[in-house]
Amino acid sequence: MANEDPRNWMWSEALQMLARAERLHRDVFTPPHASRRGVNWEPPIDVLETQDAVLVLVALPGVDPDKVETVIHNGGLSIAGARVLPQELRTAVIHRLELPQGRFERHIPLPAGRYEKPQSAAVNGCLVIRLPKASRPRSAT
Repeated sequence: MANEDPRNWMWSEALQMLARAERLHRDVFTPPHASRRGVNWEPPIDVLETQDAVLVLVALPGVDPDKVETVIHNGGLSIAGARVLPQELRTAVIHRLELPQGRFERHIPLPAGRYEKPQSAAVNGCLVIRLPKASRPRSAT
């Protein structure tokens, strides 16, 4: 074994790490529990807070933003919709399919406070949801 090339050992380790990374990547798109409504996956998100709003960035490439439902309830924001294969691809030979397909749903707990109606826009493959903070009524003095 002393004559073994260390590059072979390093290559073997690298391949094992790549295989583990690919398994983890697949697991990211598996919802923690299946919903009765047929949820297949959960999109990754970022949540940011500014002085006047909470911003939620949802990675949804290939999803029509006008068909995504956003609702504030139970102290959080619920996002739901579906990604479907384009008609041209329904009969194609698929060599690799990594973007999850089907119905998605995600409930995101929000920082405490009151919010106005969500405003959505598509930016670079993400759905950006802006939740303006509701202004507090001024007390009469």
